[in-house]
Amino acid sequence: MATAVGKQFPDLAVDAMNEMGDTFKVNVLEEAKNKKKKVVLFWYPKDFTFVCPTELHAFQAAIGEFEKRNTIVIGASCDTPEVHFAWLSTSKDNGGIEGVTYPILADSNRNLSSILGILDITEETYDEATGTVQVVGDNVTYRATYLIDEDGKVFHEGINDMPVGRNVNEYLRLIDAYAHVQSHGEVCPANWEEGKDAMKPNAKGTAEYLASH
Repeated sequence: MATAVGKQFPDLAVDAMNEMGDTFKVNVLEEAKNKKKKVVLFWYPKDFTFVCPTELHAFQAAIGEFEKRNTIVIGASCDTPEVHFAWLSTSKDNGGIEGVTYPILADSNRNLSSILGILDITEETYDEATGTVQVVGDNVTYRATYLIDEDGKVFHEGINDMPVGRNVNEYLRLIDAYAHVQSHGEVCPANWEEGKDAMKPNAKGTAEYLASH
């Protein structure tokens, strides 16, 4: 599987749904380039499941922090827009995501997730009798996350297995680190956080950093 890091995000428009019940097209690459914003795109396996609503609420709780960093939040799964809206209309205490305000991609044809290679497909076989492809696996996405810069380039990707939820604060830290690199031309060492020392990208810079830490 090839990594998307360092490459342009796929140029593809996908159906999306918002909390108002509006269905519209979202092209993640254009969102980044045309609006000159960073994008955090996070995929989850299914609506109306277990770990998934905790993640969508966690990203919503941090929406102000992402906005401070000039970053758009977009969720995504392979559910249809109608299923997204049903979940958006379900209260939190009933397992729903009512109150989530960012758009959610409905990649029900699996075009974008297939390009990204994040579907849980363990095997595909061709049935000659029916002329169809039989899929072994859930055919839903893993918990894949992409951070995309203002030029549409992916600067981080990560994929969790289904049972393992994400730490939203780590994406804020990664955005801070990338913004520091963009602004200062320095590189960020292990466990770097905003306000901590960074490094000059040369041998002397490394030596000076290690000597003082």
